[in-house]
Amino acid sequence: MTSERSLANLRPFQKGQSGNPSGRMKIPADVKEMARGLTKEAINTLAAVMRDKAAPHSARVRAAETLLDRAWGRPETSTHIRVSNDVRDLSTAEILAALASFGIAGEEGSADEPSQLH
Repeated sequence: MTSERSLANLRPFQKGQSGNPSGRMKIPADVKEMARGLTKEAINTLAAVMRDKAAPHSARVRAAETLLDRAWGRPETSTHIRVSNDVRDLSTAEILAALASFGIAGEEGSADEPSQLH
């Protein structure tokens, strides 16, 4: 539950202002080096979990996925969208409605106001 008092200190960002102007914090070199030194042990641990018949199924699958991702990279994802009409025959409003139904664009303003598009 959010109280009015806790919301009083919130301020929206100004247009064009980043919420994190410094960017993501850099991982210190010594921390990276220590973690890289544990790579073989981490892989052996993941392999042991994957092979452990007593481990929960979800843990075994996750360990296998992590090993495969590290070895081969994450698989590419794709989306297939079927449009039954020729897009050139659709009005701007129909295109915006179709995009909104896929969660790609909001239904802000009307089709007569193309400046509203983001």
